[in-house]
Amino acid sequence: MSLADSRTAPGAPLRGRPRSEAVERAIVEGVMKLLEEGGPLAELSIERIARTAGVGKATIYRRWSGKEELFVDVVRAAEPPDPELPGTCMRDDLVALLEQLRQRGVVSRTSMILHNVYAQMKSSPKIWCAYHATVIEPRRRLQLEILRRGQRNGELRTDVDVDVLNDILVGPMLVRSVMRPDAELPEGLSEQIVDTVLEGLRPVSSAS
Repeated sequence: MSLADSRTAPGAPLRGRPRSEAVERAIVEGVMKLLEEGGPLAELSIERIARTAGVGKATIYRRWSGKEELFVDVVRAAEPPDPELPGTCMRDDLVALLEQLRQRGVVSRTSMILHNVYAQMKSSPKIWCAYHATVIEPRRRLQLEILRRGQRNGELRTDVDVDVLNDILVGPMLVRSVMRPDAELPEGLSEQIVDTVLEGLRPVSSAS
């Protein structure tokens, strides 16, 4: 699976500013094309991206402040979309979030280009900081809020440190996705992790 095969979700703008979705998609796909041709992130200039996408540099700068912001949106377009949470209970929402992480792991394994982009992104402090601020941190805040809501609703013991618990939940999937490329990422893994961790953390009064 290549970056060009990864879909840019229709009707889902990468940023909140009003602009032409067709032009935006052409720019994102232009960056993907250059990456597939072997161009390192650090060497892709706005001028080259604009030429490949068939737009002017000003068109790009009206939508992104610089390469870092653009590259983050390119990676987001190549990743599985953020899930719609069921909202039925803490457990189901946690499973949905972990499932998106599992799918990201599967995609990064099947797309060597995307795997290389992740590696390059982490070696560029500016791009990695932009990705962390706009993608990773909002996801983490959402995960923590789900756990706090579980405490308020009586689904989770109130004495549990939700920050530590979040790391315990996400950790196994990250280990398999990043540190153990030989480990399987089968369907049902998200449910298995969540249910295993939560088994001993429910309030005693709600245990059956």
